[in-house]
Amino acid sequence: MDFIYFDYAATTPVDQRVVDAMLPFMTERFGNPNSLYALGRDAYRGLEDARERVAQAIGASRPDEIIFTGGGTEGDNAALIGIMARASDGPAHLVVSAYEHHAVLEPAHWLEKRGHAVSYLAPRADGHIHPEDLASVMRPDTKLVSVMHGNNEIGAVNDVAELARVAHEHGALMHTDAAQTLGKVPFDVDALGVDAATFSGHKIYGPKGVGVLYLRRNVKFEPMLKGGGQEFRKRSGTQNVAGAVGFAAALEIMVREMPAESERLARLRDRLILGVTTRLENTEPTAPGGERLPNIAPLLIKGVEGEAMLLQLDAQGIAVSTGSACSSGSLEPSHVLLACGVPKEVAHGSLRVSLGRFTTDADVDRFLEVFPPIVERLRAMSPVYARMFGSP
Repeated sequence: MDFIYFDYAATTPVDQRVVDAMLPFMTERFGNPNSLYALGRDAYRGLEDARERVAQAIGASRPDEIIFTGGGTEGDNAALIGIMARASDGPAHLVVSAYEHHAVLEPAHWLEKRGHAVSYLAPRADGHIHPEDLASVMRPDTKLVSVMHGNNEIGAVNDVAELARVAHEHGALMHTDAAQTLGKVPFDVDALGVDAATFSGHKIYGPKGVGVLYLRRNVKFEPMLKGGGQEFRKRSGTQNVAGAVGFAAALEIMVREMPAESERLARLRDRLILGVTTRLENTEPTAPGGERLPNIAPLLIKGVEGEAMLLQLDAQGIAVSTGSACSSGSLEPSHVLLACGVPKEVAHGSLRVSLGRFTTDADVDRFLEVFPPIVERLRAMSPVYARMFGSP
């Protein structure tokens, strides 16, 4: 039985081209980039070349606006805590969307416990954060707005440029978590008008344990990691040169292949969603309105538990998710779906099928062959489904 991977939103395999770019910096070019002798200088050149390539790929005006981090979670924490720490002399106001990744929500909770005011902005039923809703919660003391570019569970892509415009009109800075959108939809920091953005290497076929924090020049920022002053005194610690090189290589491949690949993935996504919803009644895509990521097919399978579907698919050699991989051990329904107004009983039946570089039409065919009988068996045993719709 062949294994089929449908969880690219959780993580991606490292592309062999990325591995090839990284290997020299794990072997003969292994020096500390902060050392002054030749081996260190060689590593430093590799690091700075990677920084320039990332800056060019995302439209940053200067390479020193690119801060290499240990991943998306560190970048989100650093952005919120680092900017709010320097935003004012005392407590200030922060706005985040209610369906952010926990890497944004948890530092927001942490700041709230330390005296800052936090507004949690809910998406509308279409799964998007609307600019007029953001404007309604802005205050004179609002210092930062953080709204993700693309949601990791339902695939909704927000109009970050308009949200940034609202933030700036009220004197606030704009941060976006773009871990899911980088390389899948166009992303340019100047076009979007963001002051900070975070990215993760392992979402773009790069290595785990490396990310990027984009920080626009002159944004006041208090570094979380203090020490030797690396990364322009914004993130101390010896840099992961191989990881940075891998991130840059992975991003360049994503940007170069994005037009054709995004079109291909969107076609597969739509075929999978249509196939499921026509074969199974009481099934629908989650928050289907507006712009969406091309690779995420979010489904609500009413009357069954997402974990049960996941395990049944796993037994057939198909890997999917019930939501964010970072909270997959939770028995509670997705906070993303609840924020979108999905009833708790229905939200338990969520399934996220995410496609990627190595997904084929045959993979979608296999899913459509295997999945409907699984749901029918589970519904036949489900008192919840019987209560909601009668016997299947």
